[in-house]
Amino acid sequence: MRITHVTTRVLRTPADNPLVVGLPAPTDTREFVTLSSARIRARWVSASRSSVARSPRRSRSRSTSLARLTVGEDPTQVEAITAKLRRAAGSSGPGGIFTLALSAVDIACWDLKGKAMNQSVCALLGGLRDRVRDVRERRPHASPTRPTTSRRRGPRLRDMGFRQMKMQCGSEPTVAASVERVRVMRESIGPDIDLMCDINQLWSVNQAIEIGRRIEPYHLFWLEDPTTHDDYPGMARIADALTTPIAAGEYHYGIVPFRHLLEHRSIDIVMIDLLRAGGITQWMKIAGMAEAFNLPVVSHLVPEIHVHLVAAIPNGLTVEYMPWTLNLYEQTPPIEGGQLVVPKKPGLGLAFDQAAMKRYQVG
Repeated sequence: MRITHVTTRVLRTPADNPLVVGLPAPTDTREFVTLSSARIRARWVSASRSSVARSPRRSRSRSTSLARLTVGEDPTQVEAITAKLRRAAGSSGPGGIFTLALSAVDIACWDLKGKAMNQSVCALLGGLRDRVRDVRERRPHASPTRPTTSRRRGPRLRDMGFRQMKMQCGSEPTVAASVERVRVMRESIGPDIDLMCDINQLWSVNQAIEIGRRIEPYHLFWLEDPTTHDDYPGMARIADALTTPIAAGEYHYGIVPFRHLLEHRSIDIVMIDLLRAGGITQWMKIAGMAEAFNLPVVSHLVPEIHVHLVAAIPNGLTVEYMPWTLNLYEQTPPIEGGQLVVPKKPGLGLAFDQAAMKRYQVG
């Protein structure tokens, strides 16, 4: 089996809600580069984020140039393909467009491999579970000055069946306001819902320790990205000072930064972004490092792919359920009893909705 051709497309999809306080949800968009490869048809989406938003044509050109280097290669030889693309990219990595494009190629190769062997990607990776527990998680974001919004949104999500939810803090004007925000959310949803809090790197180390200690009575499931993502000693100070688990990792490109996070004992929960990591091949290497340090792994975005990965590893904890890409597919993994079910179809078990692709395509 050989890769015979590749195509790329740039898509712009509407956002379902803002990630950061203040973004206008009705006009916010997400930009993607898609890659297709065949003999056996396999496609995947690589979200190139703001880099595509600034220059979609340039992003598509770079992704196409890299992807075309795979023509004639055996898609089951993912390490050989990765090595070839790294050599071709020269000094353009490890972050940015190169890694995002590499991710699309790698994911498509795994999809091809699964279809050729008539197995799901989860099965190829070990197939430990057929579903992922505690997956129903959404972000009840709200204005930092209106905790009453959180009071309304939290119970609504709980009543929809979500057993985990993530709120956002960090931009409040005072320490007291941050504490109040968490208190309101916890009291509105009750003690039996797992509540996470994402800071998006907005606190200093000392702020994180002070506020973190004051919100410990509200029993957060984790505190996410409390300070600058590459301040490894600072993150370690926070993790050591608090009983609340610290989750981080989504901002890192490649595998090397995770070695620093783990060796510094900067985190308690390893969060891996599939696209920034470099695809499934690199994601699994990071998960293996985390297992060696006896730490659980959670995912960031693209739940329709991450369900295969988190379900396949012994230290997989939960899948972040952000539905940015779900409207691009004919069918997505179902949620049953609060768990995301791994597709049984070969490969990733996904097929693009061609009408949606045409609707969102740019140029």
